[in-house]
Amino acid sequence: MARSQTATRAYVFVSPFLICFALLFLLPLGYAAYLSVFREQLVGGTAFVGLDNYLRAVQDTRLLGGVLRVALFFLIQVPVMLLVALAVALAVDSGLLRWANTFRLGAFIPYAVPSVVAALMWGYLYGPDFGPLSQLGDRLGYTAPALLSDGWMPASLGNIVTWEFAGYNMIILYAALRTVPAERYEAAAVDGAGPWRTAWHIKLPALRPALLLCLIFSVIGSFQLFAEPNLLQRLAPNVIDSAYTPNLYAYSLAFTSQQVNYAAAVSFLLGFVILVVSYAVLFLTNRRPHR
Repeated sequence: MARSQTATRAYVFVSPFLICFALLFLLPLGYAAYLSVFREQLVGGTAFVGLDNYLRAVQDTRLLGGVLRVALFFLIQVPVMLLVALAVALAVDSGLLRWANTFRLGAFIPYAVPSVVAALMWGYLYGPDFGPLSQLGDRLGYTAPALLSDGWMPASLGNIVTWEFAGYNMIILYAALRTVPAERYEAAAVDGAGPWRTAWHIKLPALRPALLLCLIFSVIGSFQLFAEPNLLQRLAPNVIDSAYTPNLYAYSLAFTSQQVNYAAAVSFLLGFVILVVSYAVLFLTNRRPHR
């Protein structure tokens, strides 16, 4: 009887979350799945088309181009961001920094800046006509690089995203470092290990689960890239089109072209791509050599 009452109380406590989860996640997801199998036609109105929207999406060159673009963005930007976050976390944890708490807070502050504000700020810095970098180049007598050009745009976006999220990943890695037992450091000191050997043989192996978590979050974030290219599109409309990233393409389809059904199918395919890539990362990182 007591066990039954405990279970009932547990369900009562979790019921607010379950209700919100169903209303704010499962219900919209189910409605999007419902929309994705229909199509609005000029003649006949909305008609059931089954998987036709999905077949159209996998053959859509604009969508495939956006997916490949963010995949390349992920392969280049994420390692740089994680290396920066790892270096900062190790530096803070080393105990050799003066004002370590202030340094850690300063590294984390960019994450507290909304993506919209960050994109607007960096867009101003990148501006070829009004940006301070361009003005500084004019004063020094050299031509500043066109940071909003086609060749520089991926690097410019990568710089914004790295600036925003390196501090967030640093906090995750630093928290993982704080869980390493002090006995390991004491044993390493007794064995004569210096700071570099301690970091390589103790700290980095302990960070493996945290690095994997950061990597999965980065997979999701990279393939859902939206706010930064959407705002920079105003500054470089000839470089960033409506299909520059898959998320931007789905948004343009739904709210500009009014193709809500096709946009729902594109969104579901994007979710499937994120799922596959995340599973591939987990599979590759969790493999163990057979002995």
